[in-house]
Amino acid sequence: MTVSPGDIKGLHKYEILLLKTLERLMKKYLWVPEENIRKSSRLSAAEMEYRLGQLMEKNMVKSSSVPYRGYQLTFSGYDALAVTSLVKNGTVTALGSLIGVGKESSVYEALGTGALVIKLHCIGQRSFQSARLNRGFMPEWSHFPWIFASTYSARQEFEALKALRKGGVNVPIPIAVNRNVVAMSYIAGVNLHQAVLEEPREVFDAIFANIKKAYELGFIHNDLSEFNVMTDGDSVWVIDWPQWIEPTHQNADDILLRDISNITTYFAKKYNIVESPEKIRDMITGKTDA
Repeated sequence: MTVSPGDIKGLHKYEILLLKTLERLMKKYLWVPEENIRKSSRLSAAEMEYRLGQLMEKNMVKSSSVPYRGYQLTFSGYDALAVTSLVKNGTVTALGSLIGVGKESSVYEALGTGALVIKLHCIGQRSFQSARLNRGFMPEWSHFPWIFASTYSARQEFEALKALRKGGVNVPIPIAVNRNVVAMSYIAGVNLHQAVLEEPREVFDAIFANIKKAYELGFIHNDLSEFNVMTDGDSVWVIDWPQWIEPTHQNADDILLRDISNITTYFAKKYNIVESPEKIRDMITGKTDA
């Protein structure tokens, strides 16, 4: 489900209060009892009922009458909390249109002190089962692993972008993270698979120069392909880092080789640039000077 900028902008202060109340109480309840919401929010029964109805119309909250009347946040409600927090602290001043949708995220244009994008991480229950995440955080959100997983994914990406940017890897500039949302700099380029390159060899070499530098900093992308490299024809940026692993991971060599092979296969098919993935892997890991 996509976020409606109009719905977020139009949220009443009591609706934001109820979203925050549900967020807090969902740590204890599968369905937060209506009475607990009223006591915690201190709203009148009539006001609470009206505002919850408004939130359900916006698909930010859902309800159940079995075994009792209770409520839950939806992804849209959690997204709304994150975005309103970024607006409140001045990171985001305007939310624009949807510009990209992936398996586990949506990306929107935004404005802050300049042009931004905000990435909303959205890991569903099925994806969570296979995600390589630190289960030590689970007790806080035992009923709702998707909240934990999406928030953790956003933090993973934000911390990676900070370290990579500081180390000289060409990635988006990380600006802020809140819950499951990362705000980062806007890149004036297109995804590699959409580009028609005049100098494909230069772009090919630049991609692997960045991947080598990332490896030396302790990061393997773990999902590299032509869909998460951006270019303006001259520079390249490697995006989408939430699944990164360390070079000490037990499957690091195989995962790195898969990342490399995705790129070499693309360039071989589209630009007839043929290189050995194994040779590039050895160059990146320092096993040879080739």
